[in-house]
Amino acid sequence: MRILGSSELCEDVQKKDLCVDCGACAGLCPYFVSHKGKIARLFPCTLPQGRCHAFCPKTEIDLNHVSETIVGKSYDGSPLGHMRAIWKTRAGRLMQGKGAFQNGGTASSLLVAAMASGLIDAAALTRRKGLIPEPFLATSTDQILSCAGSKYMASPTLASVHEYSREKGQKLAVVGTPCQMTALGLIRMNPLGREDFHDPVALSMGLFCTWALDTRRLIRLIENRVNLQDIQSMDVPPPPSQVMTIRTCDQNLAIPLDEIRTAIPAGCSICPDMTAEFTDLSVGALEGDPSWNTLIVRTEKGESLVEEAVRQGYLERDAMRPEHLEHLRKGASAKKKRAFIMARDKHLLNTDPAKGPSALIIKEDLVKKLLGEEGSCLH
Repeated sequence: MRILGSSELCEDVQKKDLCVDCGACAGLCPYFVSHKGKIARLFPCTLPQGRCHAFCPKTEIDLNHVSETIVGKSYDGSPLGHMRAIWKTRAGRLMQGKGAFQNGGTASSLLVAAMASGLIDAAALTRRKGLIPEPFLATSTDQILSCAGSKYMASPTLASVHEYSREKGQKLAVVGTPCQMTALGLIRMNPLGREDFHDPVALSMGLFCTWALDTRRLIRLIENRVNLQDIQSMDVPPPPSQVMTIRTCDQNLAIPLDEIRTAIPAGCSICPDMTAEFTDLSVGALEGDPSWNTLIVRTEKGESLVEEAVRQGYLERDAMRPEHLEHLRKGASAKKKRAFIMARDKHLLNTDPAKGPSALIIKEDLVKKLLGEEGSCLH
């Protein structure tokens, strides 16, 4: 993994529309800021190496290195990543009436349980101001619950991790999408070996994600159809609906997904991770029953939290039906395959540094196996 500077980051990520506004490069220095779904560099920087480049999830990410460091196991390309267990879950009896959850409320319930147990003191979350998502450091149960619900847009959530780290805060939970969790893994690896590095993360929780939206593009799609400040919730119902629903206090707007997909940044097309593999826990919707979630347990820490949350009554747990698990595997596998093909076609996979930058690094024999190919070199 090469680490370069901000000029290379702008050239190789921003100019190619690969930026997903994860916030990993924001809040580190005065140069990079986020605005409505995109990162902008305000001033030039001549540093040959920078944390902005080192933390970006679109710059030569060695998937095996991240997996070994964060999960403790080699990257094997399995559709759902390494797992200790997988369950269907929802908010337990202690969480009844606590908030307006989207789906089962598993993520919120686990965060509340983690704070009550002393595992975390704060949580880096995403809240929405009207339509616009923004990072938020929650330090109370009420603040955690205020962030419940899907946003479906890119958000610079990780900028708040930098803020918390600078203040030498301890015991932070971070909740985010797969690209954000990959970037968080890079941050925690301290790739530049800085002596002032401080890792505040006590718990990482990923959210299933097929794509996120560029906020500015979404605004252009809907600003003449709905008052942006009145938006209360957003949802993508399961097939065969093929729409995104946007609810305000006085209307429900349904927009065809074919329109919505025009607001997806190109960076989503090369993301091979649907279930946030480099985390302690991963949470997503449960197919066929919106009152439950799918919960993947990946680490011992995550397992301990789930067991305690169930015991205390914060979380309800049940076995997943085999057909639901199989459908999830197929969806995750399809995303992984599409991403590797797209990255290869764009010359962003395992690229020889002498020929240009890459976005993803994975053993060539593994990616060929995943794609069902025995072809020539991927360079």
